[in-house]
Amino acid sequence: MVSFCGRRFAFLIIFLFAAQYERVYAGSFHKDVQIHWGDGRGKILDNVGNLLSLSLDKFSGSGFQSHQEFLYGKVEVQMKLVPGNSAGTVTTFYLKSPGTTWDEIDFEFLGNISGHPYTLHTNVYTKGTGDKEQQFHLWFDPTVHFHTYCIIWNPQRVIFTIDGIPIREFKNSESLGVPFPKHQPMRLYASLWEAEHWATRGGLEKTDWSKAPFTAFYRNYNVDACVWANGKSSCSAHSSWFTQVLDFKGKNRVKWAQRKYMVYNYCTDKKRFPQGAPPECS
Repeated sequence: MVSFCGRRFAFLIIFLFAAQYERVYAGSFHKDVQIHWGDGRGKILDNVGNLLSLSLDKFSGSGFQSHQEFLYGKVEVQMKLVPGNSAGTVTTFYLKSPGTTWDEIDFEFLGNISGHPYTLHTNVYTKGTGDKEQQFHLWFDPTVHFHTYCIIWNPQRVIFTIDGIPIREFKNSESLGVPFPKHQPMRLYASLWEAEHWATRGGLEKTDWSKAPFTAFYRNYNVDACVWANGKSSCSAHSSWFTQVLDFKGKNRVKWAQRKYMVYNYCTDKKRFPQGAPPECS
């Protein structure tokens, strides 16, 4: 009897874990996104819509966008970046609203020459103004395996995570006069494009087009978010991300990532801010 109950309990745990995993990666590129530019350079590679590739050559890059817009959410995808000499290329995963005074939350991966690391560029725009850049070198090679990149966006903060490790938190500092993206619904985008005039060492390293086409892969796309429709948003009342904060362990992980792997922080750029760091940096 004990053995039977034990087996039933173990099966229940496995079932619940499997159900949770299925929910976490329930998105489909077929039904959830549109490859909206690239003239065939973006491709969904399987029948269930789990794997997608974006390519770049000398004539064009490519990209996709979500069908829906969101006002707050948790968005994530697994990515494997362009291998080898990727200088001048930019591979992205981001949220953005339309218009000239847009909001935007960015993951941008700036390519590099062979043997040198990618630079992960993060930024937050509100009403068309960004200038909140933090950049990192990663603690792994992002071209060998897939890694999970996630944006958590709620009314109080934006959290950037990699493989579940928070690397940056941008808090709502409206009380200090700092705008925060909370009024404009955003669509999710991803793209692979050329920016050799600035992407790699400020434009010193140019794109080697003999290595084209450059290709990046995306899989396990998932969005758990407040969908915007008919002028209002709706989402599950049980979404933990809506009130998510960084606990002590999470804050320490941010400190670890920034201490060991951050290569640029706008908060400490005295040339840009000779009168002192912006108020949200304090």
